[in-house]
Amino acid sequence: MEFPNYITVMRIPALIILFIAFAFKASAQQADTTVYDRYLDFNLARLDGDLPKAFEIGKKILPNVDKLAPKEQISFYNSIGKVYEDSDQPDAAELYYKKVAEAMPDYYVVHRALGYIYADRAKRLFDELNTAVADKKNEAFTKYKAEAELAAIHLEKAQACDPSDETLELIKSLYTNMKDEKGLKSLNKRIKEKSKTCIDILSDQ
Repeated sequence: MEFPNYITVMRIPALIILFIAFAFKASAQQADTTVYDRYLDFNLARLDGDLPKAFEIGKKILPNVDKLAPKEQISFYNSIGKVYEDSDQPDAAELYYKKVAEAMPDYYVVHRALGYIYADRAKRLFDELNTAVADKKNEAFTKYKAEAELAAIHLEKAQACDPSDETLELIKSLYTNMKDEKGLKSLNKRIKEKSKTCIDILSDQ
């Protein structure tokens, strides 16, 4: 009676494992290709000005955005943030803009976007502050100041890299409304310091 060769018997499970590994790798590559293809379609939709289509494709990319290359992820977050902003969803836009600002702190364009989002909130809170009853003034001012400080920080970077009279006046009004004379007096010094490193274009390559 012949017994099967030991090496042959052991080779069968090994071949199965190898096959599964190759299949998994092929599946992963296919998923990566699908996400990248969607990323290209997303960018094309934005280029064509088709906001609804870009929004639809973008939402499909989000769960698998980690399959894009690191620079592509940053570029996508910036673009999907703009899509949400243009769709009047600033809270969602903020979420993705913050990811971009964290990864690329010298990219001043995203700081301008964040700055105006916070400034819009601050304006609404300032209006509420002006109409608040006496015992609610302190609470209303605290809420206003939190948003105004964020707005000023981001807008200063934008102003440092791309000066604008409108932006500068907004920054000054924020400090004035916060009653922060020290911050206002040192504004020019901070802007000069922040102007040393500026990035105006994101590359996904």
